[in-house]
Amino acid sequence: RIFFGVGIVGLGVLHFFYPGIRPIIIPELTNIPPDLSFVGYSIAVLLIASGLLIAIGKEFNTVSLVMGVVFLGLFLFGHLPWSLSGGSSNQYWVNTNKIIALAGGFLVMSAINAPSYGNKPMQLLAKLGPLGKYLFAIMLYNFAVGHYNNLEGISNIVPKYIPFPEFWTFLGGVALMGSAISIFSGFKVRAITLLLALNLFIWLLSLHLYYTVLYPNWQEGENFIGTLTCLAFCGTALVISQTVSKTK
Repeated sequence: RIFFGVGIVGLGVLHFFYPGIRPIIIPELTNIPPDLSFVGYSIAVLLIASGLLIAIGKEFNTVSLVMGVVFLGLFLFGHLPWSLSGGSSNQYWVNTNKIIALAGGFLVMSAINAPSYGNKPMQLLAKLGPLGKYLFAIMLYNFAVGHYNNLEGISNIVPKYIPFPEFWTFLGGVALMGSAISIFSGFKVRAITLLLALNLFIWLLSLHLYYTVLYPNWQEGENFIGTLTCLAFCGTALVISQTVSKTK
C-alpha cells in the first residue's frame, strides 16, 4: 500500500517540474497555455493528497475508490479513444495500459478492509473494488504480448551491463503472462503475485532507476514516470497477494 501511495505522490510531484499535464494522466496536454497551468497544479495536488492518504493508511478507502473511478474514466474517455484514433505512436499503448492498471491499483487499495458505506451511490461504487485486480491483469497480459511480439526491440531496453538481453526479455514476458493468467483464473494467486512483486522490484532497481539516473530529463521525465509506475505496480501486486485469500 505504501509503495502504491508513494508512486502516486511522485506522479503528482512531477507536475511541478515539467510543463502541462503528464501524458500518463491525460495524453497530449503537455503544452497547455500558461493561463491554464493551474489545471496541471490542481491535478498534482489531487494526486499528492490521495497518494499520501493511501501511504499513511488514513481514510484511504473512499479516496482510493473515487480515484479508481476517476482513473477508469480517464482510460475510457481519454486514453482509449486517443489510442484508437492513432494518437499513440507506440503500438503497445504503454500509457493506455498503465492508466487502466493504475485504476485497478486504486480499486485494489479501496478493497483493503473495506468499510460498509451507508449511502447507495458509494455502495454501488464499492462493487467495483473486486474488479481492480483484473484491470491490473489486463496490463500484465498486454505487456507480455508486447515482449513476445517485439522481442528484439524490447531487449534493447535491457541495460548494457546485463548479459543475454533477449533471454531476460522473454523471461519477463513469461512472468507477466503467467501473472495475468493466475489472476484471471484464480490459480495460486497469492504465491504468483508475490513473485510478480519481487520481479517488478528487481526491474525497478536494475532498469527503471538505472535509466532515471542516467537520463532524468528524457522526454520530460518519462523515466521518472517509469520508475514511479513500476513502484505503484509492485505495491498493487503485493496488496493482491495479501488480500486474495479474503476475497476468494
